[in-house]
This record gives sequence, C-alpha cells and structure tokens, in this order.
Amino acid sequence: MWRNSRETFGFVAIAFHWTIALLFFGQIALGFLTQEVANRPRLQFELYQWHKSIGFLILALALSRIGWAASGTQPEPIAGTPPWEAFAAHVAHLLLLALTVIVPLTGWMIASASPLRIPSFAFNLVFVPDLPLTRSDAAEAFWSRLHALLAYGGGALALAHACAAIHHHIIRRDTTLSRMLGI
Repeated sequence: MWRNSRETFGFVAIAFHWTIALLFFGQIALGFLTQEVANRPRLQFELYQWHKSIGFLILALALSRIGWAASGTQPEPIAGTPPWEAFAAHVAHLLLLALTVIVPLTGWMIASASPLRIPSFAFNLVFVPDLPLTRSDAAEAFWSRLHALLAYGGGALALAHACAAIHHHIIRRDTTLSRMLGI
C-alpha cells in the first residue's frame, strides 16, 4: 500500500522516514568529520561540499515528506496508548519534522553568510544560490553555532525516538515499530 491508513504507514511515508533518518545521522557524522580533518584543507573542502549536497537533499526530501503527510491520513496511536504518551510522541514527531527542514536551512545560511563566497552546487550538478543574508565572519559563526546545536539536538531527539520505538517493540510488544518497518 502506497498511502497511510488509520492503522499503519504506507510505503512512501516509510521510505521518506528511513531515508531521511539515515541521511540525517550520516550528516551528523560527516559534519563532525569535517572538523576533524581541519589540518587537511583539500579533504575538508570536499567533505564540506558533500555535506552541503546531502543537506540540500534532506531539505528537498523533508519538504516533500511534509507535503505527502499533509495530503493523506496519519495512523492513529496504538490502542491502549496513554494520552500523555500519544501527545509526547506527536510533539516529538513535529519537532523532528521541523528539524529536518531547519537544520539544512541553517546550513544553507552558513554558506550564504560566509565572506568566502564559495558557490554551492548540489552534487556538482545544480547551482544553489545563496540566501540574501549579510556576509560576515560574525554571521557565519552565528549560523554555524546554531546549525551545530540544532543538528546535535535533533540527533539526540531522533535517538530518543528510536529508543522509544525499540521499547515499544521489545518491552510492550506492540506494533509501533513494525508498522514503520512495513511488516
């Protein structure tokens, strides 16, 4: 089934979820790696270009995912889920969706505010123009700090989300995880 039902997620929602999750966690590792190779400028530059490209991809996928979700049904919470837990899960999902848009946007803002004026090309194929921001070292530093804070915070929230799904699967033995696995 391509679309969600009241009981489970459809193939498209599942594909968006896992693709974005893997890319997001990969980006955290890649962003960390870009800092670890500061003594190798050529490698660092190449890693930054990959990091930007994957960030633009995440942004496009996240916006598509939000559009897809808004156009269809969302599964109901599992029967027996306490209202507070259903609310907390809903808030966490909204925050994660927002972060999959905001984190790449703040990365784009870093590139746009940088006085170095290095052009952005998504996967060396598509030119991505800078956002209309003031260029300065201070602006670049601000967006860099915010980007890192949101990325690491998003990673922590995603990890908590994954732990909650595993808890539901192993301890509660309900279908919370299996319906996002498509089984």
